[in-house]
Amino acid sequence: MHTQGDDGVSDSERSFLFLVGSNRADGNTETLARRAAEQLPPAVDRRWLRLRDLPLPLFEDLRLEEEGHRPAPSGHAATLLKATLAVTDIVVVSPLHWYSVSTAVKVYLDHWSGWMRVPGLDFLERMRGKTLWAVTVHSSQDPATAAPLVGTLRHTADYAGMRWGGALLGHGGEPGDILRDTAALSRAKTFFS
Repeated sequence: MHTQGDDGVSDSERSFLFLVGSNRADGNTETLARRAAEQLPPAVDRRWLRLRDLPLPLFEDLRLEEEGHRPAPSGHAATLLKATLAVTDIVVVSPLHWYSVSTAVKVYLDHWSGWMRVPGLDFLERMRGKTLWAVTVHSSQDPATAAPLVGTLRHTADYAGMRWGGALLGHGGEPGDILRDTAALSRAKTFFS
């Protein structure tokens, strides 16, 4: 395995945050993401957070009321912000919900809008250069149904000045179905390399 990525960051300097947006523990999407994570070199730090265990309130856009300034996040938002800023790679592990990311992932991404307006945080500047990845499993026979989810995350990466790592797509509807998607399991072996 390589010791230095295309971005010039060595494996020992890389760190991954896996944000699991499913309501079901160990579902198909998480299983596929864990298969991909197993292939990372041992020196690569990884952290898994379940968004259902760190619920965020719906984001309120208070730009007009606050003239663009927000207080520093607290509670679960502070935990997620700290974890987000501490890594080089963020992996959104979200099942396909109505052709896009799960509600928990959408709310997390909505909170980026507030974090961008916290004085002195420099959120976007600190996100620049990180890599954003996606892992999802869909039940449709047409993989194009995942295009809105991939587009959402790819555009998010572009907006934040992040690298787009790509999307790992799998197929399955019932629990455990992903284990029969041999093509997705094969792609998982090289997804992060």
